[in-house]
Parts: sequence; structure tokens; C-alpha cells
Amino acid sequence: MSKCGLALAGVLLAAGSYGAVAAGPALPANIAAAAADPARANQATQDARRHGPGILAFAGVRPGAKVVDLIPGGGYWTRLFAKAVGVNGRVYAVWPAEYAAEAGGEPAGSKALAASGGFGNVRVLEQPAKSLTAPERVDLVFTAQNYHDYPDKFMGRIDPAVLNRAVFAALKPGGTYLIIDHVAQSASGMRDTDTLHRIDPAIVKAQVIRAGFVFAGESRLLANPADDHSKPVFDKSIAGHTDQFIYKFRKPG
Repeated sequence: MSKCGLALAGVLLAAGSYGAVAAGPALPANIAAAAADPARANQATQDARRHGPGILAFAGVRPGAKVVDLIPGGGYWTRLFAKAVGVNGRVYAVWPAEYAAEAGGEPAGSKALAASGGFGNVRVLEQPAKSLTAPERVDLVFTAQNYHDYPDKFMGRIDPAVLNRAVFAALKPGGTYLIIDHVAQSASGMRDTDTLHRIDPAIVKAQVIRAGFVFAGESRLLANPADDHSKPVFDKSIAGHTDQFIYKFRKPG
């Protein structure tokens, strides 16, 4: 099956590893259309590896939704969200100032995307890392491979509790908080956040639940049992194929 065909057909949310993805039920119409939109053709080739359309389906992204894409990187997720929520939705691409200072030209890329044709529902926000806010209550706060950065020196050693409380306040009742990050060794807590750029999923779950969220499930779309969690995520032997957890939480309604 071609990569575009995989994006359109959908993927099984419980898929167990890279390279062994089973075909699943069809994607919701808005997400299938977003995956196939020509405006993101140059990034659609990443779908087979990053499973973006399937993860949006897991998150429950609907037309008209308001989404915070926290630390949007090169814009892969921003583009998908923008097309999936449609013209009546909104995507807030949020750049913490501390992260933006380390990210080179990536914030400028978000601004260029927001100013380009077809992405008028994207708004870029720059703010202090400890002060996550949005102009309105949102349906989803999403962050991929960035939760582990908050306790690190370059971000100001922010207690993740600060982030989680801010996310809770930003969401509508019943809203979703979705976290993707690199898996660290069991019981390692936050030991490896600055060295291996990994975090123990158990501590993330405990921290987010402590902020008032309810755990709403996980997807294994990015699971990779071949990753033994001992290497930095940028190591050539594992880069782009780390074992990642995808956790979904809900703000009580």
C-alpha cells in the first residue's frame, strides 16, 4: 500500500510496532480529507512513520474544534490539525519563548504557515513557558516529544505540574490533553529528560492525573519494542524510530 493510501485507509490504533502496522477502520471524513489535502503533500510522506492521521483520530479531532499545538516544531501536526478542524476551527501554534530561543527558525516557519494560503485558521502565540494560555477555551491541547523538556535547564527547570495546571485551565470541560513522548526505562522518573530526552510514562501519567485529569486511554501506534530505552533519541541507531507512548487524558466535564 502506498503512503498516501495508508493515510487514507487509516491505521489500527493498537498497532504494536514500527513496520508491523495493520490496516484499521476508515478514518473520520475530516481527518481523511486532511491527510489527502495537497497543501501538505510534502509532509504526507511522513505519515507512515509518524501516524499523524491515526493519532488525530485517536484524539477525536472534529470539524470546528479549537486546538493548541504546543511546541509545533516543523509544522507537521499544525498542518494536519488545521485541515482537520476546517475553516470553523482554530489551531493555536504555541511557542514557549525559552524553547523558541533554542529552535532556530522554527517559530518563523509557523508564522509563515499561518500567513500562507489555506492555513488562515492558524494563529501563532509566543509566551513564557510557565504561562501557557489561549485566547479561548480549547477542545484539545496536544504536544509531541516535548513534555520531557519542561524540567530541563533551557526551559527554566519548570515543574511539569505548572504545565499541567495551565493545560487544565486552557481546556473546555470534557476537553482532551494528548501527550506523545519518548519512553525512558521503567521507574526512571525524570532522570533522563536532559540526557537521553526520554521520560518514564508512569511519572507522566501520575503528574497529569494529579492535576485533575482522568486517564482516557493510550495508543500504541508509535510503540517500538526494539528500542531498549538506553540510547539518546538522536542516536543514529534509533533516531526517528524511538519507542513512544501516546497518552490521552480528559478534563472532567
